[in-house]
Amino acid sequence: MKRFTLAAILLGVAALLLAGTASAQQAAQPAPAGTTSAAPKQYVFPAKGQTPEQQQQDEAACSSWATQQTGFDPAKPPAPPQPAPTPAPQKGAGLRGAARGAAAGYIVGDIANDEGGEGAAIGAVVGGARAASKQKQAQGAAQQQQTAQQQQYQQQVQQLQGEYLKARTACLEAKGYTVK
Repeated sequence: MKRFTLAAILLGVAALLLAGTASAQQAAQPAPAGTTSAAPKQYVFPAKGQTPEQQQQDEAACSSWATQQTGFDPAKPPAPPQPAPTPAPQKGAGLRGAARGAAAGYIVGDIANDEGGEGAAIGAVVGGARAASKQKQAQGAAQQQQTAQQQQYQQQVQQLQGEYLKARTACLEAKGYTVK
């Protein structure tokens, strides 16, 4: 029975070490970089017979005015938020969990049926799995937070683009252009 217990403990520890290595490799993968969508195209028609040169000057002036009014330059959108550092996998967390589980399992197994070794083996596997699960949950929470920040950034840029386009349209319409 003691050989079985020792083999079970070694097997459990080996499984935990492999699981910890896999989760560490998974955590090392970089998150995809955020991209912003290009500003919608505006079509400007010279409704009062403006020349192409005049239209070009007016569009440049209205773009500059819209940037001054809104604080948004479509050529230089605000920088995306810096990704929050993902929690580094704790070295030895699975082993510590296995040790705690083995200690608790030994005590319970010894009290229940005088088989502390068997209880320790079961406790080691359960404790290590629990530690790995907690680590995975922490990494998932960090990824969700990063995704939420990226979505908030994209919404902010879209709102600023909309305000910029409204201001540019108002300026161009005041100069006698039809804008769609």
